[in-house]
Amino acid sequence: MDSFTGKLAVVTGGGSGMGRELVRQLAAQGCSVAACDWHPDAVAETAALARADAGSGVLVTSHACDVSDEAQVLRFRDELLGQHARDHVDLVFANAGIGGGNSFVNDTREEWERTFAVDFYGVYYCARAFLPLLIASGDGVLVNTSSVNGLWAALGPGIPATAYGAAKFAVKGFTEALIEDLRSNAPQVRVAVVIPGHVGTDIIPNTLRAHGTGPERMSEAELEGTRDALVGAGVLAEGASAEDARRLLLQGIKDFKDKAPVSAAQAATIILDGVRSGAWRILIGDDARMIDAAVRAKPEASYDYTELFSEVPAP
Repeated sequence: MDSFTGKLAVVTGGGSGMGRELVRQLAAQGCSVAACDWHPDAVAETAALARADAGSGVLVTSHACDVSDEAQVLRFRDELLGQHARDHVDLVFANAGIGGGNSFVNDTREEWERTFAVDFYGVYYCARAFLPLLIASGDGVLVNTSSVNGLWAALGPGIPATAYGAAKFAVKGFTEALIEDLRSNAPQVRVAVVIPGHVGTDIIPNTLRAHGTGPERMSEAELEGTRDALVGAGVLAEGASAEDARRLLLQGIKDFKDKAPVSAAQAATIILDGVRSGAWRILIGDDARMIDAAVRAKPEASYDYTELFSEVPAP
């Protein structure tokens, strides 16, 4: 696909982060876009920003959709086909995602399954809904967002990520399994998997909102427990208050986005360049390349962190 001009793209999770930047960059390159997000105001803002930079003939629409609900995905599909007056789509970026459900042992089943449903079933439902329309395009591309945690299912020593890691491994495996399936049965469509490392997005506040929590909503008891954990980890000084813990959490959320090594805009550019080039595997960031190289070189040491990173292969 040498150009996006005149194409129609679908972007999930378009209300912020990489999704928002994909919508903006696609529209600026002459591609009409249907963007969805479970925050309708946020995705409407994305659409307005994209329209401001779009050329004539480019239509950008926004849609409310929780991708973990197949009925909503199907409604989104039908809405966009009507609004864009098309009988096919050319590109689908299954980008929506949240964190949470880190511990299978300690976190609630509801939180664990909510995270897995958004991160895996959101990709699966979009593939089910849009594959016939990608086939109808004659030159369709399905782009599924996994994560560095689809290579390595932990956030580091003492920091599990079981729901997120399981879902992102599933996205990666599903995408790779589709390569031969599409080649054999639907050669009009190709598939790519995106594997970002640390990218500056709003995934942390979006995750907290999805699970109905966050520093602003914590009870005094929750804050005190968090403070004690942060003091025990040496992150907060002895004698710190619960409000000190809240401020530290809020600053950490801000820094995750603002101090990331790769911005959401840069990540979107890398993704679109990869799609144009025909890549099926798109890694984003030095950390993703480093972890990819490390677990490939020492798969048996993937969770022996000292051994895994003792001699980290060059990205």
